[in-house]
Amino acid sequence: MKFTLFMAALLMGSLMAGVVLADSGEPAVQETQGFVTSTAMQVFGTAAEIDSIAVDMNDGYTIAFPPAPPLPPTSVIYSSAYSENTLADQGLVTYMKSADFDTAGMAVPNQYNLVTEKLVEFVGTGTGRMTSEEQVTMDGASTGQDAPDLTLTCPFAAGDEGGYNPPFCNIVQEGSVVDITTGSLSTATRERFIMIAVPDTTPSSYGIAWPYPLADPGTESDYSIALTGFGDIPASGSATAYISARVQEGRDVIMDGTGPYDERYPKSEDLAYSESTTVSGDITLFEKNMNYLGKLTGTGRYIIDLPPLPP
Repeated sequence: MKFTLFMAALLMGSLMAGVVLADSGEPAVQETQGFVTSTAMQVFGTAAEIDSIAVDMNDGYTIAFPPAPPLPPTSVIYSSAYSENTLADQGLVTYMKSADFDTAGMAVPNQYNLVTEKLVEFVGTGTGRMTSEEQVTMDGASTGQDAPDLTLTCPFAAGDEGGYNPPFCNIVQEGSVVDITTGSLSTATRERFIMIAVPDTTPSSYGIAWPYPLADPGTESDYSIALTGFGDIPASGSATAYISARVQEGRDVIMDGTGPYDERYPKSEDLAYSESTTVSGDITLFEKNMNYLGKLTGTGRYIIDLPPLPP
């Protein structure tokens, strides 16, 4: 009896990485802006799409302080950037994309400040080739935020009355690089970092009432990519998808000695994560899904009792 073994190559990569952190998000400004675009192209020849958006937001610390760095007490700043650069030359191109960006505060987890969806089909002729690069970046930092009873809707999640959201400095980047002569490419982006703004009714010692983000949804950055061929014909070329993150988190610690409470915010977590997946050749399927979630789940203080100081 003779057995014949047939093997087919299926290339897949996936990542689902959810992390619970103290990312509070940025409080929205009073006047919000929104951009919505839709693009459709069907061309035999050359097609190009270049998109970019970048936004920096702070909670108003520039009223009494110069621009960062350094950040003043109880302040938060976020930066976000998205870009795409696609060029399809010498071939049959079908390109469809929708993009939606809104600076309004997001109240629930399934709402996002940035949403993009793209589908590109390309069949090159002769030396025809399509390249496509896409990247999304979210970067947030804070020296800590008090008024915890205003940062979470649930009163039980707000912690004790004197709770505090300690300092953090977190950045995440996700994206892809594609270079093909034939294939069907789809990508999607989701990002949330702007929250509903809650006014502070108790000005700080600087005489400033800082706005606070209603942090229930948490900050989030999602990116997905799928590359396939057409029927029995695989895609041809190369593709890379990646995620890179650096997370630095603090704690709220009170050292209770003989005098007034001595409060410190030491860095208690330093996490670096990176992942990159690359395929090349005849690609039957390449798929990668990446997710980053930073969420404030409650506030509280760690109290360390110190012995009285010697006389």
